[in-house]
Amino acid sequence: MKHKWHISRRIFVTLTGVTCALLLVVALAFNLAVRSYIRSRVSVQLDAVSRGASEQREEGRDPREGRPFDDHPDRVMGTRGSALVLSADGQLLFVMNGDQTVGTELASYFREKGEIGSIRYQVIHTGSGSFAVSAVDDPVRSGQYLLTYVDVTSLTAFTQRINLMLLIVILAAVLLSVFLSRRFSRSFARPVQDLSDFAAQIGGGNLQTREMDFHDVEFDRLAASMNRMAAELQEAKQKQETFFQNVSHELRTPLTAIRGNAEGIVYGVMEPKAAGQVILAESDKLGGMVEDILYLSRMGKGRTEGKPEPLDLREVLSLCVYEQQAEAKKKGVSFTFDFDVDPVMLPIREQDAQRLFGNLIANAVRYAGKEIRLDCHTTIAAVKVQVADDGPGIAPEDLPHVFERFYKGKDGKHGIGLAIAKSVAETYGGTLQVRNEGGAVFDVAFPPGGAADKRL
Repeated sequence: MKHKWHISRRIFVTLTGVTCALLLVVALAFNLAVRSYIRSRVSVQLDAVSRGASEQREEGRDPREGRPFDDHPDRVMGTRGSALVLSADGQLLFVMNGDQTVGTELASYFREKGEIGSIRYQVIHTGSGSFAVSAVDDPVRSGQYLLTYVDVTSLTAFTQRINLMLLIVILAAVLLSVFLSRRFSRSFARPVQDLSDFAAQIGGGNLQTREMDFHDVEFDRLAASMNRMAAELQEAKQKQETFFQNVSHELRTPLTAIRGNAEGIVYGVMEPKAAGQVILAESDKLGGMVEDILYLSRMGKGRTEGKPEPLDLREVLSLCVYEQQAEAKKKGVSFTFDFDVDPVMLPIREQDAQRLFGNLIANAVRYAGKEIRLDCHTTIAAVKVQVADDGPGIAPEDLPHVFERFYKGKDGKHGIGLAIAKSVAETYGGTLQVRNEGGAVFDVAFPPGGAADKRL
């Protein structure tokens, strides 16, 4: 199983590790640069000393006269070079412009080492200090070596002091990095933990919003999004509870009527034919309600059958009017039409179109006084259908809620029809709006040419 890390620990380890690595790289690069600089400068001085000593040997000067070999201005930190002559086995023959003790120590070093040979640059540590040396063949006598050296004790000490200071700086930087990384990791992990706890509460069913304030904009936005989600879930939960309460109430009424009339027939207290008619009517009402609920559920889950096909909405409206004609005639309601001469085409499932316009027309028949007006037109901007009645209109307090599931106004049926109508319109990218203008006016509008079914 893969090892899991806390985000605070991961941030802390990562930042601290990166800081330490960078500091070590800087320290290494600085050391290499200092050493390279010192070596190049000392090598130049050793070459100058070697040339001066060789010239003095060739001119036959007294090797003890102590004249300097490097009067040029590029001496390293003011150090002067010196020279001495050694035999092939490391015996000190004489010292040129240098300290006898240092010469003895260097000769002793090479005696222990063995044959000298040619040396370009080498640092030797003795009891008197650290010396950079080079060795060439003696220009006067073969079998002897001219050894030149520069005292680099002060340079070595300077480098060590720099390294010590650099080590102190690195340790201080690491401690500061540890402190800042710890604070940063905690400041980052705390909002994540708070938001994680909030999400866990939402998952556990606690949908109360939280007041959360973070320094980072992204965390603030995430908290605001989670609060909106909690509020929407709370609203959905309340709607679901209301839905089930209304469904229970709406189903109980026809079931009670059916049971009461059935018992009346069984116990002989009701005339069978009249009771049977009531049972049939309530069964039809119950069946229609269940069918509407199932249809609404299928729409929400995208389980409708068939694909949208271009339909002439004039024909759909005419068919819906025909289905409501008997009820309209019983109430003395007539229909007037204002349709385009040309077909008003819209890609839509026939079942969805009939549900949409059938519910609007049935609602109009229920509340109309004498007339229902149907308009159907195609414009550049939209496909528009209007269903208007001359009834009393919708009460102002009911107007904002008429499309809510199971919301019933005065003389309402079961509060599902208009919810289905609005759901169908929005599924195809359209809108359904209602207003009072003499009576209730429902306006349906679709994009020109229709829109893709959002369930597909």
